[in-house]
Amino acid sequence: MRGTRPGGRPDDRLDRELRRAIERTGYYPDIVAEAVASSVAGEEVVSSFVHHEPTFERDEVRRHLSVLVLTPTRLVLTHTDEHAGDDLLPEPYTSTSTEAVRLSSVTSVVVTRMVTSPAKGAGRTAEVNLTIGWGGVSRVDLEPAACADPACDADHGYSGVLATDDFALRVSAAADGGEAVSGLLAFADQLSARTHS
Repeated sequence: MRGTRPGGRPDDRLDRELRRAIERTGYYPDIVAEAVASSVAGEEVVSSFVHHEPTFERDEVRRHLSVLVLTPTRLVLTHTDEHAGDDLLPEPYTSTSTEAVRLSSVTSVVVTRMVTSPAKGAGRTAEVNLTIGWGGVSRVDLEPAACADPACDADHGYSGVLATDDFALRVSAAADGGEAVSGLLAFADQLSARTHS
């Protein structure tokens, strides 16, 4: 099923495979697809990955959907959350944020694979963590600095690590299925291949 633009015209701006992946989640597919299509802005979809992540908040389930799209020139990230009504919007609502990053701005693509039974050779990848950095968000981890003398009580200041941590996504075979793990690895491969220069 294809989406519709205002006025009822078919929305052919999204790759059909991506549209089907969004629809399979059952999570407000028309709202999500419209936001993704708007950010992709007619560019070719080179690769994509859709991740639906329900979270539990007290006695309610809250859903979050991340859509990653790689075009020839950009990385497009879309996040959709659902919310209960509040003072400003009394009815339940969704919020969708999109970010488009030039591929030339991507500074790091970190892929961490957890493989089961490694002694048996190339085993099954049970979990993948993908972290992408482009300098939009930096994280500083500080801790008190110390010297090698255990009796020293001088103030040595702080030491720390400054890391870019713009986007991170974890997918596991146990929670999301083996196909999701393979899909995220394929997306990471495509992204890495386009950010090597």
